[in-house]
Amino acid sequence: MPENKKKQAEETPPQTITSAKVKFEVYGEEMLEKLVKSSGNSGRVYLPPDWVGRHVKIIRID
Repeated sequence: MPENKKKQAEETPPQTITSAKVKFEVYGEEMLEKLVKSSGNSGRVYLPPDWVGRHVKIIRID
């Protein structure tokens, strides 16, 4: 990394991330609303077996 960009990156103050609601418009075939269950160090959502191999989009609502 060039020195001038390195200095600029070091001098940039950390950004605060705020949680704001945004609107998503999604077209699809089916929708489910589920609660994420704990699974080790992560979370898990079980979906119907006929959804295997399909593309899904997950949106956190709270």
